[in-house]
Amino acid sequence: MNTKIWLSSPHMGANEFKNVKEAFDTNWIAPLGPHVDGFERDLADFLGEGVHVAALSSGTAALHLALIMLGVQVGDEVICQSMTFSASANPIAYQGATPVFVDSEERTWNMSPDILETAIEDRIRQGKKPKAIIVVHLYGMPAEMDRIMAIADRHGIPVVEDAAEALGSTYKGRKLGTFGAMSILSFNGNKIITTSGGGALVSNNEAYIKQARFLATQARDAAPHYQHSHIGYNYRMSNVCAAIGRGQMDVLLERVQQRRANYIFYQEELAAIPAIQFAEELTGEYYSNRWLSTVLVDESQGVSREDIRLAMERENIESRPLWKPMHLQPVFASAPYYGDGTSERLFDQGLCLPSGSNMTDEERERVVNCIKACFA
Repeated sequence: MNTKIWLSSPHMGANEFKNVKEAFDTNWIAPLGPHVDGFERDLADFLGEGVHVAALSSGTAALHLALIMLGVQVGDEVICQSMTFSASANPIAYQGATPVFVDSEERTWNMSPDILETAIEDRIRQGKKPKAIIVVHLYGMPAEMDRIMAIADRHGIPVVEDAAEALGSTYKGRKLGTFGAMSILSFNGNKIITTSGGGALVSNNEAYIKQARFLATQARDAAPHYQHSHIGYNYRMSNVCAAIGRGQMDVLLERVQQRRANYIFYQEELAAIPAIQFAEELTGEYYSNRWLSTVLVDESQGVSREDIRLAMERENIESRPLWKPMHLQPVFASAPYYGDGTSERLFDQGLCLPSGSNMTDEERERVVNCIKACFA
């Protein structure tokens, strides 16, 4: 059998092991330590805009803390992009609140500003003004942040920016993860950089970040003994994971270029197949890190998304459908949804191609040859 081509495997650089060895040599193994502080500084310096950062155990933990600090509780409603991974919506349920799902728009595949405004106005008419809006930058593509932020500001609703897939992407020259009242990042093993597992909460409001660090370390009060006045969580990143992250930050921009090169290769090699459509950057204002290269397959041409996925599976090549919208998930079947069917169509036709920054030319050729064979 051919060797496995993964969808998005970790890609280590030169400094990660050196940093981890330093953590071992100095015995900074337990949570917290100098690499955690350093990783937070590295991220803040990269993102700019005066942000502060709390390094945490996952992006999900970061989103959970963001909702806690925004006062989301039982009976509240939170608007969430429907087309996303479940981790964008699950923390709403952790708080006993109800997600209100909003459909995508055709151009970026992200939250539709028009449908967002419809949803907000309808919830307000029903006496249920949403406590927050969670917008996601799918596959590294920036959402229409100017319009979304303007709508949110007009209604006085804070935005939490899910930039888990979008570190290194920019909108109008500004890095994603710096627009919302709070934003979250993910360093899961398949992300553009990884700490093996981990995430971060980002905000230009330093009080939010200080409170997040407090809550993430079991909300221990300042006392010589263990005293707690708030419910806390074990959500802090370990010094060892942060050591990996600091090494990964050294190669982040290189990883973005490698991912973008994958996209350009696929786009050029598959340009002669009219059934395959790519999600293109709309203008120079949109810059995607191309975390995953994604395509839509028009099955009216005789080949479906599933035909291609299964053909690649037989060749030991991992690919995956786009995110199944949250309003179609059994666990959220009763949640309100506002949409026009765009995310459902994207899910039916969409496929994520292998996109690792460590892919070889031979591996990329195997992928495109397999796809071309489906249309031969």
